[in-house]
Amino acid sequence: MTKKTGRARAGRLPTQRQLRVGEELRHVLAGILARHELRDPALHDATITVTEVRVSADLKNAAAFVMPLGGTHVPEILAALERGAGFMRSLIARELDLRYVPALRFMLDTTFDHASRIEALLHRPDIERDIVSAKARGVGDDHGGEDGDGA
Repeated sequence: MTKKTGRARAGRLPTQRQLRVGEELRHVLAGILARHELRDPALHDATITVTEVRVSADLKNAAAFVMPLGGTHVPEILAALERGAGFMRSLIARELDLRYVPALRFMLDTTFDHASRIEALLHRPDIERDIVSAKARGVGDDHGGEDGDGA
């Protein structure tokens, strides 16, 4: 909540503090997972990438976006991470100097899937034809369709 209005920051960009705390949490979580500090059998051979951590405006909740290597056993891995969230909070408390260690929630990062889908769409023959045609007409050029001599 903002001090002046008392309203939440819904729809606004995160503050520098939120970004900084999120990045610190990402590094610590990545280290915890890389060292296999959680003894859950579902995580035994799992290699997990922590791609982003988004922290709430009050810094009391955090959503960690993760991607298991190969994208296999996702439901089991997410469930194991949720089971170990409390233990991870205690490890984070030892490493970071925060008034409150945020409650952790784990979510699958789907940005790679979206990027792959867009890449596949861009390489479809009909889309490639439209892109080439648009370039030939000068649509999307930095020069606004001019010949590029700056005049």
